Parts: sequence; C-alpha cells; structure tokens
Amino acid sequence: MQQLEALARDAVALANGGWASPIVLNAPEAEVARQMQICNACRYCEGFCAVFPAMTRRLEFGKADIHYLANLCHNCGACLHACQYAPPHEFAVNVPQAMAQVRVQTYVDYAWPPALGRLYQRNGLTLSLALAAGLALFLLLALALNGTLWGGGLQGNFYKLFPHNLLVGMFAPVFLWAVLALGLGVRRFWHDVTPATSGLPVTSPAAAEASGDVLRLKYLDGGHGDGCHNEDDAYTLSRRRAHHLTFYGFMLCFAATSLATVYHYAFGWSAPYDLPSLPKVLGAVGGVSLLLGTAGLFRLNLRRHPQHGDAAQKPMDLGFIALLFFTSLTGLALWLARATPALAALLAVHLGVVMALFATLPYGKFAHGIFRTASLLRHAVEKRQPNPVGLSAD
Repeated sequence: MQQLEALARDAVALANGGWASPIVLNAPEAEVARQMQICNACRYCEGFCAVFPAMTRRLEFGKADIHYLANLCHNCGACLHACQYAPPHEFAVNVPQAMAQVRVQTYVDYAWPPALGRLYQRNGLTLSLALAAGLALFLLLALALNGTLWGGGLQGNFYKLFPHNLLVGMFAPVFLWAVLALGLGVRRFWHDVTPATSGLPVTSPAAAEASGDVLRLKYLDGGHGDGCHNEDDAYTLSRRRAHHLTFYGFMLCFAATSLATVYHYAFGWSAPYDLPSLPKVLGAVGGVSLLLGTAGLFRLNLRRHPQHGDAAQKPMDLGFIALLFFTSLTGLALWLARATPALAALLAVHLGVVMALFATLPYGKFAHGIFRTASLLRHAVEKRQPNPVGLSAD
C-alpha cells in the first residue's frame, strides 16, 4: 500500500508539472489529467467501464485524450465509491465529477458556429422553458387574433389551423440546422481525438460493437451489471431503465413523424391518423415511454449523490429533460383532446415546446449522446490496435 501511495504521489507531481504537450490545459482538463495519472498508478477500477482500459493505453494525457476520456465516462459513480483516494483523501480523486466538468467544455469547444457554444453555460432550464413558453404564446396570440383559439369545427384535424406544408416549412429548417450544427461539431471532435499514429479506418466489427454499447447503454451497469450509484452507496438500474425509456421513446416518436411524412408525400394519405394506424401506434407508445423515462430521469437527477457529476450543469440537464417531458405530455394531451374545443390551444403549446426542443438540440444536453457515441466508436477502433510500445496489454 505504501508503495502504491508513493507511486500515486509521483503521478500527482507529474500531472502538476510534467507536461510534454505544448497545448496548455485549462483547470478542469488539468484536474482530469492529474486524476488519470493517479488512476493509472492504481488501476483498481480497470474493469469498470471503457474509460480505464482506454486510460491504460497512454502515459500522459493531452487535451484531445482528456476530451475523449471525458466523453467515454457515463457518470455511473462506481469508480468514486470504489476509490480509496476519493474525498476526503488528500488526493481527492473524483473521476465522475472531473469528467463531467470537462465534458461540458467539449460541447463549448466543438459547438458550431463557435459563437453559440456559450449557450451551454447559460441557465439551461430557464432558457429552455422560456423559449418554449415564448413560442407557444406567440402561436396562441396568432390563433386568438384570427378567432380560432377556442372552439369547434376542426373535427380533430389541426391541419385546418396550420397546413401541413406550413408546419414542414417551419420545423424542417430548424431541425436541419440542428443536424448540421451537431454534425459539424462532432466531425471536428472525431478528427481531434483520432489517434495520430493509427490511420486505421472504422471497421464493421468496431462499428457494430460501438452501436451495441450505445443501444444497450452498456456502461450504465456500474461495471458489474448491478447498475449505477444514486443518492447513496446502493446500486440501482433505475438510471439505465429511465434512459432506455427516454431514448427509445424519442426514437419511436421520431419514427412516427417520419412515417407520417412518407404517408403524406409518397401515398397521399393525409393526417390526422388514428389507431390502429402505424404512425399513431408508434407515436402513442413512444409518447408514453418518453413521458415515463423523462419523469424518472428528473427524479433521479434531483436525488443524485452530491459528489456525482457537476452541480453547475443541473440546469442544462433539467432543461433538456423538461423539454422532452413537455413534448410528450403536450403531444399526448393533444391527441386525447382532439375532439374538444381545447385542440387549438393545445396545438399551439405543443408546437412551441417542439420548436424550442429543436432549436436547443445542438446547444444543450442532447449533445452528450452524440459525442459519447463518437468516443465509444473511437474506443472500439483503438482497442483493436496493438498497445503502444512499452505499455502492457489491456
């Protein structure tokens, strides 16, 4: 034990002053590098997740490597609770918290256009809800001025208020902007974190492994299948299940919208659709799943262990969760109240929330899924390479 602590102290000294890289690290990045040097000396958590095997392949940690490792971390908390050097130890190793602080920095650094990266550092919950409320109010006023805010005569067909082509014209540019901004950002991230010595392409086995890790949320199992830590030391799979409900609920809703677009333009089958049509089945199941998942995430986020993650990012996390929750809630309410005079008002609120969600996608918590996928893909490629000379096998 004394030898290990001496080695860890040497690692601290190296992290504080032994940089070979000419790129200056900011304070959160330097803290991750310091902790990774200590972890590299210990390696007790090597089997917990992808972070630690990736860590053992390097002796020093430059900016790109730190960003890569930070986005590999799923913040499950297992390493914090297993670490003998965690606070209040003088080494103060808290990998989940240090990684979370760097993760949000990567979103800022790789945002496109760069000027909008600062939006990550604003009060995400207030910004998201204010934007949704503002857009909904604008639509409500428009309906009130033309006398269609409250009343019948629509027979459940909201396209009588907002024609299909008008909605496509409103939402398609915002959605395409979000895709473009995220795509350009993660493209630059991928370029920076690709090993300079590899030159290896992404192979089918690597892509398949990374896809499986993403779809199964493999690294939210706590490294042993029992799940993450939450408000105490107990393991729980609640976080993994809530993420699954949220992710697959969102994907089902997206599939329902995409299929409805195909129905409209390819087959001339005009909405509204109702059960048992496939778009409505996908939308209903996806909406309920998204509602349950986001409600679970909101509860878990508020009850997370105080040393997990970065408390300053809670507004950003909660803002994204709130937009997803109200997207599903207003969508389901719109369907259930389609034959009532409240249809127009509910439609305006739903469209406002969805527009706010699309507008903030590239500059909020949604980015974590995109950057984490890229990091998992890099890990799957990297692990298939021989270890650098002088390092032991994984």
